[in-house]
Amino acid sequence: MFYVLSAILFAFVLFLPFHMSGSPSGGKVIFEKVNPKDFVPVKGKEGGTLYFILNGDPKTLNPALAQETTSTAVIGDLFSGLTRLDLKTMEVKPDLAQRWEVSPDGKVWTFYLRKDVRWSDGTPFTADDVVFTFNEVYYNDNIPTPTRDILTVKGKRIKVEKLDRYTVRFTMPEPFAPFLNALSAEILPKHKLEKYVREGTFNTAWNVNTDPSQIVGTGPWVIKEYIKGQRVVYERNPYYYRTDEFNNKLPYIKRKVGIIVSDPDTALLKFSNGEVDYIGLRSQDIQHIVKLSRKDIKVYDLGPTPSTTFLVFNQNPSAKIPSYKLKWFRNRIFRIAISHAIDRKGICALVYNGLAEPLYTPITPANRPYFVENYYPRFEFDLNRAKSLLKSIGFSDKDGDGILEDPEGNDLKITLITNAGNKERETIGNIIKEDLKKIGIEVHFQPIDFNNLVSRLTAPPYEWEAVIIGLTGSLDPHFGRNVWHSSGLLHMWNPRQKSPATDWEAEVDRLIDKGAVELNFHKRVEIYKKAFKIITEQQPMIFIATPKSMIAVYDKFGNLFPTVWGWYEEERLFIKD
Repeated sequence: MFYVLSAILFAFVLFLPFHMSGSPSGGKVIFEKVNPKDFVPVKGKEGGTLYFILNGDPKTLNPALAQETTSTAVIGDLFSGLTRLDLKTMEVKPDLAQRWEVSPDGKVWTFYLRKDVRWSDGTPFTADDVVFTFNEVYYNDNIPTPTRDILTVKGKRIKVEKLDRYTVRFTMPEPFAPFLNALSAEILPKHKLEKYVREGTFNTAWNVNTDPSQIVGTGPWVIKEYIKGQRVVYERNPYYYRTDEFNNKLPYIKRKVGIIVSDPDTALLKFSNGEVDYIGLRSQDIQHIVKLSRKDIKVYDLGPTPSTTFLVFNQNPSAKIPSYKLKWFRNRIFRIAISHAIDRKGICALVYNGLAEPLYTPITPANRPYFVENYYPRFEFDLNRAKSLLKSIGFSDKDGDGILEDPEGNDLKITLITNAGNKERETIGNIIKEDLKKIGIEVHFQPIDFNNLVSRLTAPPYEWEAVIIGLTGSLDPHFGRNVWHSSGLLHMWNPRQKSPATDWEAEVDRLIDKGAVELNFHKRVEIYKKAFKIITEQQPMIFIATPKSMIAVYDKFGNLFPTVWGWYEEERLFIKD
């Protein structure tokens, strides 16, 4: 729902399917074309095991604390919200809620909960769980949950009350456009987690060392086993409430195994050997798939995704970095100079074999109608322009050693990090390093462990200077509030501000909050476009590329329905004879 940090440049959770033949390396491959209108599930066969890749170990098993894809990928299927999105119609449908009513002024919503839902340990699900989740977890200032960012209306909280055992009322300070979508946020078990809230230890509850049997949810799966660096084994939740039209329990598949592999080359080898059933592909993997000559493999070109890849500088005044570097990073002209020194088109050609598009804005072509080709400014690759801009703010090579110095005589040296094992980001980092060297900037490029990287970005002392990282996208711009609003946990260049540090951030805050309460869709689009244009003009995040997402799947599944946001009716996936 909300944006999370991505360990990989594109992930098999984001689809935009179309048809294409031929590969950039000259081999032949036919990409499958899908049309959501044709998604008609059939009665499936029960049983079997699904094998897939997890790109790293989780940082937490607590959904309220997860801010990175390595965690959300592991625990996402363990929990449910009051609502869910139908990926065929893109309409919000009931999940843990059975139905709802709304007052004429749009401020009071009454939700009637399902009475047949149990937690995965057999405990009945009730309104107490809903009220606990919102009031004691998501709205708890002592819990650093990114979910709070999307559940506030102009900075104000929604009032959540229990009316009876199976009825909950939400009262908003004013109408809230993305409200129903926002209620897909995970509901947590009061009987399991209340004690940690009371003791003040919630932020360490359900960590990676917790016995998986203690992780209790209402989703289709439970974790049976987690072995760090090796695998996560899931079993079907015996109390999951959803069934098919014939009253058969869902999901059809009874077991799945996530193989933890951070190196994409190793992951590709495992797919090639038949050890996993599907895999997200990089552009350089296509020719390898062609050489396999397997007729039982289907390949989908999923198009540009809403995910973004970018470089960001640390502007946090509390960060553990030299003050003179903070001065550089907070200078808009400096950031624009660096943006002009990023060879986006070259990166798309060299890193992705052309299977990517240059990116200059916070949103990608998949984010229509918010993405408009000529609406946002572009900072094209121009090293002379970059050097001229640096000169205009006082940088020069006074001692003739090839490295620029600022007006105080400090060498223009930067430490740039990214997550180790991600070959694309490592290659991008090396390209940027070489190009910046040409204009007098020395870059120390250092790939590090992903979870270590996330800790540096999201927690004190914020000890980092620059990073190449990615974010997942979302359907509604409001769900990026944890990134774009100055108070957001993932407002990476300067997170969790008590008040906006700059006038432009204050204006973005105002627009983000205004967009949340604007019920006219076309007006909402214009509001968010203005916000994204300001962000583009300021370049706090220097966006680089949006690669196409591709996936290879062994042709062994029924009810395989990919959409731009993941599998449609994933619980109905089954293994064919």
